[in-house]
Amino acid sequence: MKLVRTVLLCLVLVVKLSYSQEEGEEVEAEAPEEHAEGPGGEADTPSVVVDERKPCAGWMGGVPGTPGHNGASGRDGRDGRDGTKGETGEPGAPGEKGDTGEPGLTGPEGPRGFPGTPGLKGDQGESALLYRSAFSVGLIDRTPMPNVPIKFNKIFYNGQRHYDDSTGKFRCSIPGVYYFTYHLTVYLKDVKVSLYKSDKTIMFTFDQFQENNIDQASGSIILHLDTGEEVWLQVYGEEAYAGIYADNINDSTFSGFLLYPDIKTQNGDR
Repeated sequence: MKLVRTVLLCLVLVVKLSYSQEEGEEVEAEAPEEHAEGPGGEADTPSVVVDERKPCAGWMGGVPGTPGHNGASGRDGRDGRDGTKGETGEPGAPGEKGDTGEPGLTGPEGPRGFPGTPGLKGDQGESALLYRSAFSVGLIDRTPMPNVPIKFNKIFYNGQRHYDDSTGKFRCSIPGVYYFTYHLTVYLKDVKVSLYKSDKTIMFTFDQFQENNIDQASGSIILHLDTGEEVWLQVYGEEAYAGIYADNINDSTFSGFLLYPDIKTQNGDR
């Protein structure tokens, strides 16, 4: 129905256009006769009105055509200018913990800090009074027998009774380090005395007697002893070297004492 209406409308327009063209031709034919000569005897130029309107122009618009296909996309335009800085966004969620990095180089030593607070009081240690061993004895007999332990029967100190005056030997009861010393009066004969540790000679002392003179022979040593080991003095060799002497004004003495005991620590060291 719509198509029929459109066709009828176009026919009407064509008829009107033909009628208009015929009227224009009649006017052009009459114009030369009426205006052949002008006032000066010259013919005036006829004024012709040209209708520049195209068919259907100015009358009624046609039906809109079907939209064309979309054209090809144009080239990308130039980058625009940077916009103004936006507001700071909200903090993002924390990420996962990364792997531990390699240790860095040791930095320079810093300044010395302030003293720290005192620590807690430690456990009570072992008392040194628990480890005591000492003796000091003197000679009573003037000429001891050679090659046997000298029996010092004059007791100056033997609080722990680690020295046996019946044998003349000191017997170790506390393992550790000991100090031994002796001072002997030499008279009438030469003296050659030796210090023994468990049947083994450790040291010798020799002094040659000078006639009409009283001399002194002495010696000292530090030894480590284990429990049960014994230490003593005896004249070494023949009776000719048994010049050890003692009386009420001259003494020959033998002494010894514990320097420090063997104490095992937690790691087993002494």
